[in-house]
Amino acid sequence: MRIVLNDEPMQCGDNLNALQLLSQLNLDKPGTALAVNQTIVPRERWPHHVLQEGDSLLLFQVIAGG
Repeated sequence: MRIVLNDEPMQCGDNLNALQLLSQLNLDKPGTALAVNQTIVPRERWPHHVLQEGDSLLLFQVIAGG
């Protein structure tokens, strides 16, 4: 299946959830946030969020500000 991760097209297996993909890519680090199709997916939902063909994922580090 084709998706876009941080503006880079990539291929991944079918029926992957967000946590599986990020674990495979070694990107499931603490402080990481994920948006799928411009909607934030809370970390506790990653195991339940099944990726779809054409999804656009944005992965970024959460930074506390002041």
